[in-house]
Amino acid sequence: MIPQKTLFEKSPWLPCEAASWKHGSIKYFYQIELGRMLQNDPTTSGDIEVPYLKAQHVQWGSIRIDDLPTMWAAPKEIAILQVRKGDLLVCEGGEVGRSAIVQCILPENCIIQNALHLVRGKCGNDVRFLNYLLQNAADYGWFDVLCNRATIAHFTVEKFGEIYIALPPIDDQQKIANYLDQETTRINALIMAKEQLLELLTEKRHTLITRAVISGLNTKATFRDSGIPWLGRVPTHWETERAKWLFRERDERSVTGEEEMLTVSHLTGVTPRSEKEVNMFEAETTEGYKICHSGDLVINTLWAWMGAMGVSRHHGIVSPAYHVYIPGERMDSGYVDALFGIPIFALEATRFSKGVWSSRLRLYPEGFFEILLPVPPLEEQRAIVAYIQSETSKLDKLSASAERTLTLLKERRSVLIADAVTGKLSIPA
Repeated sequence: MIPQKTLFEKSPWLPCEAASWKHGSIKYFYQIELGRMLQNDPTTSGDIEVPYLKAQHVQWGSIRIDDLPTMWAAPKEIAILQVRKGDLLVCEGGEVGRSAIVQCILPENCIIQNALHLVRGKCGNDVRFLNYLLQNAADYGWFDVLCNRATIAHFTVEKFGEIYIALPPIDDQQKIANYLDQETTRINALIMAKEQLLELLTEKRHTLITRAVISGLNTKATFRDSGIPWLGRVPTHWETERAKWLFRERDERSVTGEEEMLTVSHLTGVTPRSEKEVNMFEAETTEGYKICHSGDLVINTLWAWMGAMGVSRHHGIVSPAYHVYIPGERMDSGYVDALFGIPIFALEATRFSKGVWSSRLRLYPEGFFEILLPVPPLEEQRAIVAYIQSETSKLDKLSASAERTLTLLKERRSVLIADAVTGKLSIPA
């Protein structure tokens, strides 16, 4: 029996409390096979074209088998790497260690690419128990320790096989795995329900804002064709105008670069860089960066096609590659922020961007100024903004509550798995 201290030193994520469990490297209890390197053409007359699974097909707890790609492989390789129901598949790259049990019947001769490991138990050891061990290791960040995250992470056969674990007797492995299958299935159903609720709330939020900024609040209003394809019908009394008559460009530059640095994304709009986790390159100096005032519209020129634009609530500076615009007296900044934040507007911005492919598109001022926009009366714009703030605050409270519950459910699942695979939990008979 290897002392408990040794186990903890080798696997601090696994403080096993069951003294009777076996200790050792995974390779002594499980057979690990790395998948085959992609082969696009036959190299011998005996090679066969077969379907294969790659890393993106394997998610935590599930395996997707629709639209499988194919490669060529020799019969002896197929015999080793052919995936069967009940096998454990583990990602070698990407999110290393991500794993799932095969629970469906796969196409004939389906194998795995070398971005995956195929794992089977030796001497009756249960791969389901190992699957839960790997989930526990991932929850504790152990794969970040095992694999070098400074470059492309790889979970090699050697690293996988050397992971030091504690295993209960085979009957207890099955008992624990059966219990966790049952309990995590129940928790996963609750998690899925909360995730679906969050998706519905997000969709409702988008629909509410889109309807308000394009159609207004008066349900009895008469409508006319705006003549603008992306906008469609608008209230009869609304005007439509090109952006060049509603905005002017601001090109003030920072002298010292000491103002607060702002960033623009399609998810959060304009926010202080200090509030975000930014790992991208930072310039040595921000002298000469563009000044942005509260109420200004800022457009991330490179990512406008994704909707990376919005009205700033802060005074600060932004990248010289961005463009800053001052809304004219006919536009309320809150209405501008809501209008430019709807997904359909990002599509219109894309139409006026220059370049090829999404990664090379740029929305320059000459393109932005050509975009046709709705112009409700100023007081109506402000009423629309007040309505959006009131209604979305209700939805945001529901979303926050669902997010808290979702977090608790995921924590509950992690704790349950950790307690079960470390011998802390007494499994009901």
